[in-house]
Amino acid sequence: MLTFEDMANSLSGWLSGEGEESMVVLSTRVRMARNLQNTIYPAAAEEGVKSSVIGYFESAQGRSKELSEGKLMKASELGGIDRDFLVERHLMSPTFMQDNSSRALYVRGDEMLSVMINEEDHFRIQALAPALNLDQALQIATEFENELGRYLEFDYDSDFGFLTACPTNVGTGMRASVLIHLPGLVITKDIDRVIARISKMGVTVRGFYGEGTDVLGNLFQVSNQTTLGITERQILELIDRVTRSIIKEEAAARERLINEALKQTEDKIWRAFGILKHARMLTSDEVMNLLSAVRLGVAMNIIDFLDISAINEMLLLSQPAHLQKYYRKELSPDERDFVRAELIRNRLA
Repeated sequence: MLTFEDMANSLSGWLSGEGEESMVVLSTRVRMARNLQNTIYPAAAEEGVKSSVIGYFESAQGRSKELSEGKLMKASELGGIDRDFLVERHLMSPTFMQDNSSRALYVRGDEMLSVMINEEDHFRIQALAPALNLDQALQIATEFENELGRYLEFDYDSDFGFLTACPTNVGTGMRASVLIHLPGLVITKDIDRVIARISKMGVTVRGFYGEGTDVLGNLFQVSNQTTLGITERQILELIDRVTRSIIKEEAAARERLINEALKQTEDKIWRAFGILKHARMLTSDEVMNLLSAVRLGVAMNIIDFLDISAINEMLLLSQPAHLQKYYRKELSPDERDFVRAELIRNRLA
């Protein structure tokens, strides 16, 4: 398994920019909640029980060639920057390791699969795929779940399906989501209308890092709301249908910008590029918003010398923990703003 510093010098597989609708959709995620039979769920469990759950996972990892291909990281072994780094790479939720409780994270080498152990449920299996690729994400998650299920028995009811800590996850225990870039709808002020419409279709819209987080760089996370009484295939079909309807709305918004405000749109995009190319200090929020405009410029063929994967890489590397791992030292906020601008300038040179 690569070190965090090595990871900071490479692009996660799910941000490759390869795949269907990559100009709008950054990534696809499928997450499965699973619990062990006859074992108290994490919220009510004592530390000894939660430690045992990690031990059960380690035992399965030791017996399985497939599971041994990843690395298990325990909360007590990770510093604050390490944890922030894993959040920035979307390998775990922002609240997962806020203390040193008996929690652990399993990450596969290609970073397209991770497992949060002892979050709300015993296991949160998460598969990531680039662009709009729900089938690939489901396959990755299912194959891992099947392998883990060879060694551990999950809590399952013949009437209700997989049992979970939160009633909204009971059934398939699965949520599917897409991370989607919607600058056109934000600029035309149609985003609230679109969110209100799709919210009636059984989906929810969250921020860049998921539930309880802000929207950054016009990036939204769209996922299903319920899992009970619906199959895995139906969940994927719902997210696919909703995502494609959002893509059509975004395409219409971008067409409107071309027809009604082309000069202003070009000015916004080139100003953003100019700031990124020449600025000496940049905050992470500034970079997210400026790169959002440049990404729009690439998608609209206003900028024709950058590819999406390069922009995705800059989005990731400009985050605070990534900068510190990339430069292999702790940095103050001002120092981060300076090296962030330097890194972006070098990437655009």
